[in-house]
Amino acid sequence: MSVSQLILAVLVVGSVCNAPRALGARELAGEDAVTDAAMAGRHEKWMAEHGRTYKDEAEKARRLEIFRANAKLVDSFNAAGKHSYRLATNKFADLTNEEFRASRTGLRMPESVAGARSGRFRYENFSLADAPQSLDWRKRGAVTGVKDQEDCGCCWAFSAVAAVEGLNKIRTGRLVSLSEQELVDCDVNGIDQGCDGGLMDDAFNFIAHRGGLASETTYPYRGADGSCRSSAAAKRAASIGGHEDVPRNNEAALMAAVAHQPVAVAVNGGGYAFQLYNGGVIDGHCGTDLDHAVTAVGYGTASDGTKYWVMKNSWGKSWGEHGYVRIRRGTRGEGVCGLAKMPSYPV
Repeated sequence: MSVSQLILAVLVVGSVCNAPRALGARELAGEDAVTDAAMAGRHEKWMAEHGRTYKDEAEKARRLEIFRANAKLVDSFNAAGKHSYRLATNKFADLTNEEFRASRTGLRMPESVAGARSGRFRYENFSLADAPQSLDWRKRGAVTGVKDQEDCGCCWAFSAVAAVEGLNKIRTGRLVSLSEQELVDCDVNGIDQGCDGGLMDDAFNFIAHRGGLASETTYPYRGADGSCRSSAAAKRAASIGGHEDVPRNNEAALMAAVAHQPVAVAVNGGGYAFQLYNGGVIDGHCGTDLDHAVTAVGYGTASDGTKYWVMKNSWGKSWGEHGYVRIRRGTRGEGVCGLAKMPSYPV
């Protein structure tokens, strides 16, 4: 063998010895086991943080798989670094999206109601040049603390009540927490059906025709359907004359209304953008098919120039930005998550 042939042989043998080795089945299984263990540990930590327990090991294993899928979605979404909001493995992270929608939304919109809107809009001649550049009804003392509808699809009641609470404060100077449970129990002869869903406009009509609404203290929230407690409901803490609708698909009109009072707003809140929302300004990843209700309590502009709405939600303080969500403001048509499709407010 020549010297050159010997050198070539040595190089070939060296390259083979130093080449990356394909992982065997056992090693791949080992890596998967490490990943599974890490996710199981993450789930255990999440359970402790949220006080979650399961009835048996089978249920725990099923919830772990749901948690795993949601955690991967959260990690991938946040790692992309191209969104104006963040997701998190929040208290809804072990729910499928179907379970989440069933328990945490609840807007009812039959076709006949969706097409019927009141004609008057008292703020139609209000110039936005006269509106403040930013506004927060929380800072003006017209918003009660964040509440939690729990596993009851009565977001409609919380949205309507928050708007009435705000108007009552503006009108009387007194901020009183009002009863969602009265609406859940007593407003059941039309479209509103307690934990099975309802509509804010009908809630406003019910409150007006009933002569007012009881306080939260007098008629506390139970998170389930119940019989109407007439004696408690008779103790009115606030009243309204009715409601008006904001013109459809018109965020300028919505801003004019919010500049004067908190406004009930319907949104598409059943997707992962809401389910796993942690903070920032939602600018998409939600449709415009309305299934949830929130309350617009302000608006502003982020440091990067993004205009947003401040919406009070009813999923507790641990969700989102201490119970609130910001949604991009100033878009055309139906608005992000359909927020401009059918806002309304009490009068």
